[in-house]
Amino acid sequence: MEEIYEKTLLYDYYGDLLTEHQKEIYENVVFNDMSLSEAAEEYGISRQGVHDLIRRCNQALEEYESKLHMVAQSRVIRKAAEEIVKDTEKRSENTSKVRELAETILNALQ
Repeated sequence: MEEIYEKTLLYDYYGDLLTEHQKEIYENVVFNDMSLSEAAEEYGISRQGVHDLIRRCNQALEEYESKLHMVAQSRVIRKAAEEIVKDTEKRSENTSKVRELAETILNALQ
């Protein structure tokens, strides 16, 4: 489950950097549970070709993250915003504006 979540995050951030062909096959196999055989038949390539394409896409997405760190940065921001929300729950209503801003940040990251 964690692996699918990680792939989804990477794809959400960097998927547009893949070609349309790569995106279509990747989405069908990884997110829509299309088998390698089904994808191979659908796209007129070998099962091994589909497997290699998925592996290359995963590698490319991981390389983008290793260079750009967007997923890691969003996790840091999310954690900080969650801490702000928790902290403001403990304080008086004077901090409601800070809480609203933190919740806005959290919503934007989803």
